[in-house]
Amino acid sequence: MACLILSAVAVTPVSAQVPAQPQTAAFEPQVVEIAKGLARPWGLAFLPSGRMLVSERVGRLRYVEADGTVSAPLTGLPENIAVDGQGGLLDIVLSPNFARDQTVFFAFSQTSPPGSRTAVARARLGAGGLGAVKIIFTQTPAAEAPAHFGSRLVFGRDGNLWITLGDRYFGAPRAQDLTSHFGKVVRIRPDGSIPKDNPYVGTPGARADIWSIGHRNLQGAALHPVTGALWTHEHGAQGGDEINLTAAGKNYGWPVITWGIDYSGEKIGEGTAKAGLEQPLHYWVPSIAPSGMAFYTGDKFPQWRNTLLVGSLKFGLLSRLTLDGEKVIAEERLLTNLGERVRDVRQGPDGYVYLLTDSLNGRILKLVP
Repeated sequence: MACLILSAVAVTPVSAQVPAQPQTAAFEPQVVEIAKGLARPWGLAFLPSGRMLVSERVGRLRYVEADGTVSAPLTGLPENIAVDGQGGLLDIVLSPNFARDQTVFFAFSQTSPPGSRTAVARARLGAGGLGAVKIIFTQTPAAEAPAHFGSRLVFGRDGNLWITLGDRYFGAPRAQDLTSHFGKVVRIRPDGSIPKDNPYVGTPGARADIWSIGHRNLQGAALHPVTGALWTHEHGAQGGDEINLTAAGKNYGWPVITWGIDYSGEKIGEGTAKAGLEQPLHYWVPSIAPSGMAFYTGDKFPQWRNTLLVGSLKFGLLSRLTLDGEKVIAEERLLTNLGERVRDVRQGPDGYVYLLTDSLNGRILKLVP
């Protein structure tokens, strides 16, 4: 089986690969229900105690015990969470120094009349709730559309925090605008300040927290297990979902280039390629509506090691992508009979794979051999 080539050199392809044709999985894992009754679960974090921390898009945060017991909602969340459309309480991650500082970071859509903004806060996690909540990032400008918030959170190996941000649906042209956070990945320090090595620091008129531009709606992000580089995926329109190696100062093209078309059937932008704009490492036509992403590095599924796992909202399945360096060379579609939208994908500290399903009776599922 082809596997990940261990290389620390990042090479951006000149043109996108022809997508690997999806194959029916030769091996199907067993699905074990860990918990149920969660309302639109969005993000999942594993605590050192063995508990899980789950965000519900409806504006609640809960503990889930290893035996599946779900706690009452934790107290202390901001009161101005805009639960509307695709908005609400979104991703949640632990501080890299959680054992020492007991700090968590969470993304949410923040009420900002007449619309909302994507925001990120940090807080101290306690037995029954959050304390010392501090907003460390707010998207500028606000937008009225209740869609395309992005909102995956990933800590780099240097301790800085990447935040993925959507184009807010009607703000697609501003994905190319350095004065706007629409359609960007931003990078900040855990206190909200801006790293001096961000690519647009010192660029007149540009927001210094911007890391990369030209994105549509990024709902998956993960660190490459060897290089530590940020990989993301984003929703296209009709077709054109992408996986990108998201590097500093790069422009990923939206809405100037895309492998998708508009919902009306009309062409978007100038085509599929343009000089100076990055091509995806992989794209899907038709769209799978990706959400959640994890590199699998555990020992419970040796045949999956060093492959990329992506959830699908549209088809309710798990896509397993085999890699050769930065090329996607094969796709297997797992759990095709699951019948539930997959919102998040995580590798647990025990080496098993965990999924969140997106419904008003959402579940935590554990995949075992």
